[in-house]
Amino acid sequence: MSKEFFGDRKKALEHSFFAIENAKLLEQLRAERRTHDTREALAKVSGIESDEILAKLCALGVDADTWTAVSIAPLVEVAWADGKIDEPERRAVLAGAKANGITSDSPGYQLLESWLEHRPDGRLLEVWGTFIVGLCAELGEEERESLKQQILGRARSVAEATGGFLGLIKKVSNEEEIILAELAKAFEV
Repeated sequence: MSKEFFGDRKKALEHSFFAIENAKLLEQLRAERRTHDTREALAKVSGIESDEILAKLCALGVDADTWTAVSIAPLVEVAWADGKIDEPERRAVLAGAKANGITSDSPGYQLLESWLEHRPDGRLLEVWGTFIVGLCAELGEEERESLKQQILGRARSVAEATGGFLGLIKKVSNEEEIILAELAKAFEV
């Protein structure tokens, strides 16, 4: 009887051990899958193709939702620089958002629509700048420059969307230049 008892206990112990190990492995696989899915989603909305940059951004906790805010906040701030949004600016902001993979059925797009109708809280640029400063501190010079060019390029296209004589000569207003300069400062380390 003691052999049976120890045999049953041995099986229970082995089963318990392997169940725990399997659970750990299963959780590790799930975590790897979440990381992979996060990277794919981030690549889709950011347009970033570099695995190294994507890995670094994911490690810093940047995901598709965070990227949405990072990419559209500067566009919105530039559009609102003169206190109103003209239709060409609106189209430029929406085009910039689309270029970042933000689709019309996404929560980010709905937020963007709201910001285009009603100017967001004045702290948006401050919060964005703080985030970018922290992010840039973690990126290499080349990665930082790539991010800067992408974000500032789209922001400048919004600034150039209106202005000039009959809209033929693109002119960036003084207010927009101030916002663009503030955006650029955030990338300085």
